[in-house]
Amino acid sequence: MEKGVMRPGHVQLRVLDMPKALKHYVELLGLIEVDRDEQGRVYLKGWTEVDKFSVVLREADEAGMDFMAFKVRNDGTLSRLTEELAAFGCALEEIPAGELKGCGRRIRFVAPSGHCFELFADKEQTGKWGLSEVNPEAWPRGLQGMKATRFDHCLLYGDNLADTLRLFTEVLGFSLAEQVIDPAGNRVAQFLTCSMKAHDVAFIQHAEPGKFHHASFFLETWDDVLRAADLISMTNTSIDIGPTRHGLTHGKTIYFFDPSGNRNEVFCGGDYHYPDHPPVTWTADQLGKAIFYHDRELNERFLTVLT
Repeated sequence: MEKGVMRPGHVQLRVLDMPKALKHYVELLGLIEVDRDEQGRVYLKGWTEVDKFSVVLREADEAGMDFMAFKVRNDGTLSRLTEELAAFGCALEEIPAGELKGCGRRIRFVAPSGHCFELFADKEQTGKWGLSEVNPEAWPRGLQGMKATRFDHCLLYGDNLADTLRLFTEVLGFSLAEQVIDPAGNRVAQFLTCSMKAHDVAFIQHAEPGKFHHASFFLETWDDVLRAADLISMTNTSIDIGPTRHGLTHGKTIYFFDPSGNRNEVFCGGDYHYPDHPPVTWTADQLGKAIFYHDRELNERFLTVLT
């Protein structure tokens, strides 16, 4: 059933040192700074994104994710989904328009996994950075670092995956695109999409709720991922693993850390999903291959380093 959730809208990340974080996200990752607010938050976007911002950085004493937001079709959709979230049992908070600069009112709720999410309908649209809406060139000059095109998804670790799946599929209209099943038949990983992408948000079973694994940004080609690996080495940035390929989603990827310890991913490619497609299933005994298709074994940091 069409629920009216269109795509990921933004993620707010906590960083320990804003100047160091900006050097990482702007100069290395290649996001573009678009604004700051009176709280000291900094707003960023990828160069292909039409909305004003997709990443908000907030300086804090502890790294991690404050919330992830999804954009819905219109304000009527937002009101309807607010009622459905309340009926599901979610505690709701309405954040007024303008609390994030250029963004309309937001509805904030906590998923059974312990993560904070938001829905919104309106955000100022400033267009693709450096390109005209009429007769645009292929790409803008002046891009930095990895030249990240867009904020793509988050992977989150938490408990109660079954109720989280119900919330996202029954209330928000997401599809289950891929999953990992353990020998007892329990779903220990779920990759959810509200679009044709392999996933817009994903969850891994973890005893501690509300943990952040990574925010992911899309690059155009495998050569771009390899170039990102070179830049990681050139800047002595802490690397997790890669370049490699996933079995899950088949994306080509590299993982690394920002100066605060938040994990980032840049990737290209990946599968597509339509609502009538059955979920792709991996078995837990093949988890190493599912996550790191070439190595076929898990990197301990990937499983244990969370913010």
